Amino acid sequence: MRVVIAGGHGKIALILERLLSQRGDSVAGIIRNPAHSEDLEKAGAEAIVLDLEESSVHEVAAHLRGADAVVFAAGAGPGSGAARKETVDRDAAILLADAAQEAEVPRYVMISAMGADEEAPDEAGDPVFVAYLRAKGAADEDIRRRGDLDSTIVRPGLLTDDAGTGRVKIASDTGRDSIPRADVAAVLLAVLDTRETVGQTFEVISGDTPIADALTA
Repeated sequence: MRVVIAGGHGKIALILERLLSQRGDSVAGIIRNPAHSEDLEKAGAEAIVLDLEESSVHEVAAHLRGADAVVFAAGAGPGSGAARKETVDRDAAILLADAAQEAEVPRYVMISAMGADEEAPDEAGDPVFVAYLRAKGAADEDIRRRGDLDSTIVRPGLLTDDAGTGRVKIASDTGRDSIPRADVAAVLLAVLDTRETVGQTFEVISGDTPIADALTA
């Protein structure tokens, strides 16, 4: 399997790249900063230097041809303002979907966020956080309505750098809790392997159920 990951230098993306590479899959990560290429190469991934905020659908599609799946793991980051929530968390996710369809990539896996909703209320008086949730919700909705794109939207809880346990709770509404990034990466890997997850949107937090069982329950 060949997988291209947008936001290839993120913590979850680097773990997923390592997991894919270790089992013999071909994996590439889209990054904006060429200085990050070495980190991807150490994880066993090919580095594609491309700015999704400045690229056309055709330019992105050219790098996706021959891939079996794309994963959207990009994000504007905690220090960014509301405008970049729209250009990265919403627009870049939609651009990747457009490019995947042009390149005839059948599978799209999205790392989204709990509470992602276009009608997200003003939460804790933080307009940037509201913009983030609305951007994620808009992207999720756009991806879901593409009937010819096999998508899965994964909404993890509070991310930690703890060691993964391989055990999670998956549901449409899990309640608020945390999950190690290593377990999110393992869930994404399993999603890519599990046809039954196509068309699903779910939340995931740490739990007691092995990942493979949680995905097919």
